[in-house]
Amino acid sequence: MQILITGATGLVGNELVRLCKEQGFGVNYLTTSKNKIVSEENYNGFYWNPNTGEIDLNCFKGVSAIINLAGASISKRWTPKYKKIILSSRINSLRTLQKGLAQVETANISSFVSASAIGIYPNSLTNFYTEDEKNVDKSFLGEVVEAWEKEIDAFQKFDFKVSKIRIGLVMSADGGALPEMAKPIKYYAGAAFGSGMQWQSWIHITDLARQFLYLVEHQLQGVYNGVGPNPVNNTKLVKEIAKVLDKPLFLPNVPQFAMKAILGEMSYLLFASQRVSSKKIEEEGFIFHFPNICRALENNFLAETQENGVDAVQKKEYV
Repeated sequence: MQILITGATGLVGNELVRLCKEQGFGVNYLTTSKNKIVSEENYNGFYWNPNTGEIDLNCFKGVSAIINLAGASISKRWTPKYKKIILSSRINSLRTLQKGLAQVETANISSFVSASAIGIYPNSLTNFYTEDEKNVDKSFLGEVVEAWEKEIDAFQKFDFKVSKIRIGLVMSADGGALPEMAKPIKYYAGAAFGSGMQWQSWIHITDLARQFLYLVEHQLQGVYNGVGPNPVNNTKLVKEIAKVLDKPLFLPNVPQFAMKAILGEMSYLLFASQRVSSKKIEEEGFIFHFPNICRALENNFLAETQENGVDAVQKKEYV
């Protein structure tokens, strides 16, 4: 199998490439930096510029599936200028892919899987969301994901299967939210946010990458939630991180107004609550390697937990 990946050098992309190499899949990847183009056996880079619609059509040669992970990080301050970048980076990437696909033969492509986000689901402490939910969160992130998914739907004009993965909170010690959450805990300044009751639907990065490949290999279509089977509230998550790192928690919860003063509108990410179901992908036969938050955290903080006396032999089953 030869897979074209956008966003291959990002957090999820790196893990996806690792799994592809492990399973013997060839990878073509698109990059906006000509300095990052390499050509190796089963790993080849191609230039594109979504802002101008430029794409090297050679990237599609031999490809049987496409995985789209392109999009600017939402974990930067949401200034008016950066908001435009968050949206345009997603829309322009998809439009550039469409433009390229319209110029090549696509008969050998069987699957197109794109990242999306659970931020589309309305903020709620009580709802349990499945992929059938029609309401959209009335926030900037909700607006972004709604526009993002409409652009993904445009790929249905091609003959291959089209699917979306609505990604939750990615558990990875190499980047994203987890190291930022762990940092104050390591320095004895950890605390839950707001009431601490807001739901956080998380997924281990390896399970997320595996889910992308699962949809490709089984040629599934439609919307799937990229979350683990056991969401936790913010208080539970913070306590579990502290437990794994063997650090105490003694500070009061951080009030919402304080984080808004520091982070601005982006602070919404810390307080939004989305309890999201993984049942649909499980019914397709997908099995999570990390179904529980404690195992996911232990795996991510393997070095720290070994230093704190966690049995390394016991840990091997999680790696």
